[in-house]
Parts: sequence; C-alpha cells; structure tokens
Amino acid sequence: MPEGTMKALWYDSPLNFQIKEVPIPKCGDDELLLKVSLCGVCGTDGHIHEGEFIAKFPLIPGHEAIGTIVEMGKNVKDFAIGDRIVADVGISCDNCFYCRRGNAVLCENFNARGVTLDGGFAEYIAYPQRKCYKIHNLTDEESTLLEPAACAIHGLDKLNPPVGIDLLKLNGAARVTIAANKGIKMDIAKKLNAGDEPQWDQLRKDNPYGFDVVVEATGVEKVAQDSINYVRRGGTIMIYGVYENKALLHWPPSKIFGDEIRVIGSFSQAYCFPRAVAYLDGGKVNVKGMVTDVFKLDDYQGALDKMNSRGALKIAIKP
Repeated sequence: MPEGTMKALWYDSPLNFQIKEVPIPKCGDDELLLKVSLCGVCGTDGHIHEGEFIAKFPLIPGHEAIGTIVEMGKNVKDFAIGDRIVADVGISCDNCFYCRRGNAVLCENFNARGVTLDGGFAEYIAYPQRKCYKIHNLTDEESTLLEPAACAIHGLDKLNPPVGIDLLKLNGAARVTIAANKGIKMDIAKKLNAGDEPQWDQLRKDNPYGFDVVVEATGVEKVAQDSINYVRRGGTIMIYGVYENKALLHWPPSKIFGDEIRVIGSFSQAYCFPRAVAYLDGGKVNVKGMVTDVFKLDDYQGALDKMNSRGALKIAIKP
C-alpha cells in the first residue's frame, strides 16, 4: 500500500510548473488507486498550460492516464490488484438544471481530472470505481487514445452522419476527405486509409457542392472561419477543436439562414467510455503507431515543445 509522497507535474499558475513531491492520493472506500504507467498529452494540455480552456489552478494536469491497480477501497467490486485501468475523467454534479435533464456533459458544475482537478501527470492517481474500465488488449501507449476516442464518440452521438475517421467509416459514411496541412498527422491518416488528401486550392474545385458534414477539429481560428465555405446547402458544421479563449468567428447569418446550415459543437463526453473501450480494446478501431513520442515527467517542457512543433502525432508522459 503506497504511502508518503509521489513525484508530480504541478502548476501553481498558468505557464508556471515544476516537478514536485506531493502526497500520494488517499484511496477512498469506493475508489481505485492506480500506479500510472503512461498519460497522454493532448492539445488541451497546451491550452491548460496557457491558463485557457476551463483550467483551475493549482493543478496536476493529465487526463489520458492508463495505470495498474495497487489499492482498492473496501466497497470496490469486480476489480483486482494488478488490473490495467483507464478512467472517464469527467465529473458531473447530477443535480443542476442540465444534469437533472440527462445532459451531464453540460453540467453547470462540470469538473474533469487533469483540467479542474488533479490528474495523471503523476506517479499515482485515484478514481471512483464507477469511472474505471479494464483494459485487456491495448498496449499502454494505445490506451492513452481511449479518452480522445470517447470524446469523438460523443461527437458521433451529436452528429448524424457520425464523426471520426475509422468511427465514421464504421457508421456509414460513404466518403471521407481529410483536409489539413502536410505533416505527421496526414501521414498516419493515409496509413489508416482515411480517404482522399486534397490540395487546399483543389478542395472546392473538386467538390463544388461542398460536403454534407464538415468537422473542424484543428482548433485553429483561421481554419474554423473558412470551414463554412466547404459545407453544402442543408449541411452541418461541427466545431470540435479546442481554441484560444479569444478566438472568434464571423459568419454571415444570411448564409446560415438561406442555406439552412446546421452549426453544432461537441465538448468532452459523458458515458461514452464503454463504447470507446469496445471499439479500441476490441480491435475495431486501429490506433497502432499513433503514439509517436514518449517523454519522462522531468522533461514535460520537451513534450510541450514537441507538440507545438507539430512534429508528433500523439505524445505520452511516463511518470
């Protein structure tokens, strides 16, 4: 049973972090204590570093952890010491206006481990058993993709046809076009048979009517602004990326009105982890090779620099 302190990445305020010895989380009666094996780094972590998104400080970030159970509370059932576990990091209050109507992801008091509460860039983390899921087949690296996949599945629920490359193909899309600048993400997309890779200047020429669905997932204000030019009349735009808080879009309401364009957003997820585990751990969605770089906790700045260079597809931290 772990006691004492652990090493963690600790922010006292935006931009200011250090590797710090902090108390090992206590394992409550209904909780699992995990020894963290890996924790994925996400574009959201870059926004958290800047003090954006919904981050609260002081904070230990990290919301894509995979770990092994080392301690269990007295009320825990159906888990065992040594089980490999991922967890749904979202926490809803279950009592606000939206929660009482079944919209937990819109919770007025929404919290998330690694965003508003301490997360997985540490040696240990404790989760309520109701948020935890066993992993049988995925590697530690591949398991860091489960939280992003759960968020994509939430987008799939909101968007019909659904969103996601492999997820979209599994759910009925006839054709998928990926439009992005050249780089490692486009390389992996081609390996996954994601579809066409058009040149930007050819995209509209080749698709004069546009697309039924346009998903803006880059988090880049300029690309989001231009996305309305690629959706066909009666189509849907989904805003899926995480943007700077100051980012703004300027779309003519007359176009949205006249073309009957549906504009929707997709934020986080709720109750989507079971399907994410089924898709990925069950082998229906291929995530092999997506984690391209693993950094030690002591070199978190190196991980941020690598992410900002756009030279990595997916980065993970090894505590």
